[in-house]
Amino acid sequence: MSESKAPVQKVQTYGKKKHAIAVVTCQKGKGLIRVNGIPLNNVKPEGLRLKLQEPILLAGKDKFRGLDMRLRVRGGGHTSQIFALRQAMSKALISYYQKFVDEPTKQAIKDTYMAHDRTLLIADPRRTEMKKFGGSGARSRYAKSYR
Repeated sequence: MSESKAPVQKVQTYGKKKHAIAVVTCQKGKGLIRVNGIPLNNVKPEGLRLKLQEPILLAGKDKFRGLDMRLRVRGGGHTSQIFALRQAMSKALISYYQKFVDEPTKQAIKDTYMAHDRTLLIADPRRTEMKKFGGSGARSRYAKSYR
């Protein structure tokens, strides 16, 4: 009665930058990449679109051809979201190749990413420093007046 389906080859990873968090679901497919339901070519702002396509251009389009990626991002600003997305895409490709393809190809992709930009795989831990009392910002103090 119940047919046993083959398990779906799927990985889920995330990327972070400041307050932006991107989650990507990567599975076998036709090569579709969508960000919050929008195709990759229509992502705004246009100036950062090339930055978002860096993982694809570095690894080669043939590596992404048989994979569908659905990316969701929330929090942070435009730039932080783009950087979180590119990190999530890079990590998803590497974990997919490690889990379902082979180790040497995964290592080659990882080495290419690390040689180009470390933030493609490793999150940037820097955060904004909290404002304290006695000044207008984190470090600045109000001017002292003697009269």
